Amino acid sequence: MSAPFVTSTVKLDFPKIQRLSKEPVTALEQTADALLTEVKNAEVMPFKKGILQNESTFVDFTESSRGKVRIISSTPYARRLYYHPEYNFNREFNANAGAEWFAPWLKGGKHEDFAEKAFKKIYKRLCKL
Repeated sequence: MSAPFVTSTVKLDFPKIQRLSKEPVTALEQTADALLTEVKNAEVMPFKKGILQNESTFVDFTESSRGKVRIISSTPYARRLYYHPEYNFNREFNANAGAEWFAPWLKGGKHEDFAEKAFKKIYKRLCKL
């Protein structure tokens, strides 16, 4: 007795495969934008005139094609404020202002899964899955 002979036909959807390959970069960039928006909306960055939060903090996409984006605060005082929780932060404009404003979105933070969930949602939308 011989084994049954099985045949199959596979049709590849090349435009879909190209989209699946191309969209991770776009999803990464949009995820970084979403994270920055989330941080601003949480009112955790020190805020007086809005320069640090609104004008000097931005997403750097220069290495996004290699899977890397950075959120940069370009003011000379950003580092000092970020690493000094002992400062008496003014909460008149941002209710939750303080140091280490990205901590809730880092590993162990209350919103540590935000970026992963946002990326999945954005990627699915972009790829029309």
